[in-house]
Amino acid sequence: MSTKELIDSAVEHLRMGASAKTVYGDPVVIDGKTIIPVAKVAYGFGGGSATPLETEGSEATAHEKGVGGAGGGGGLAAKPVGVVEITSAETKFVPFAQSKKLAIAALVGSGIGLALGAFVGRKAAKF
Repeated sequence: MSTKELIDSAVEHLRMGASAKTVYGDPVVIDGKTIIPVAKVAYGFGGGSATPLETEGSEATAHEKGVGGAGGGGGLAAKPVGVVEITSAETKFVPFAQSKKLAIAALVGSGIGLALGAFVGRKAAKF
């Protein structure tokens, strides 16, 4: 397989994965509301090849001559960012942006709780 064919294959594979269905998932209908999940999709690819650098009359090894091959690859990442909520009265986008802040707040709260518990535990042990 040539380098061009390898890259074309990787691009086509990634293009199929980054479709509208990947970005906007299957709608779900619950109690008169239609919920459509939304994701941010990113993809990338790369490839390479080498050509032999053979020199007439050279006693260099294959590695020193630069004899090589081709390679390529790619990747796809999808991150949920929110939902589109459709009702008979309105359509709105509800983002998931608060999840990171909520996780940080939970960690800080847990840390404060552990520190306070240790402090109170020491005082109770002295009495």
